[in-house]
Amino acid sequence: MAYLLLLLPALASVLLAAHFYRAGELALAAASLALIALLAVPRRWAARAVQIALALGALEWLRTLAVFAAARMSAGQPYLRLAVILLAVAAVTALSALVFRQARLRVRYNIGGRL
Repeated sequence: MAYLLLLLPALASVLLAAHFYRAGELALAAASLALIALLAVPRRWAARAVQIALALGALEWLRTLAVFAAARMSAGQPYLRLAVILLAVAAVTALSALVFRQARLRVRYNIGGRL
């Protein structure tokens, strides 16, 4: 069951990798994919690294939202649907970092106390 909980951070990592790949940032795309491998490391530092990366990923989605929405506004194009979609992706990415607070993952990653 713990592995099912890890699907959300894995999906968020894949979405980040696709975003960076499309932007031509191959190193960041590879780093995003490396997060999936890091999920297999049952250590506290690995969980913390994934959490930090996902939090930064959520900020990247918000930055992308600001850039794209500003471009659409200046061009006089609709931007509401874009904003809703990117806000949802940012929220899912941020919330995926919280799966490590689940009891099964706290045991798997040897996380005691608060994370």
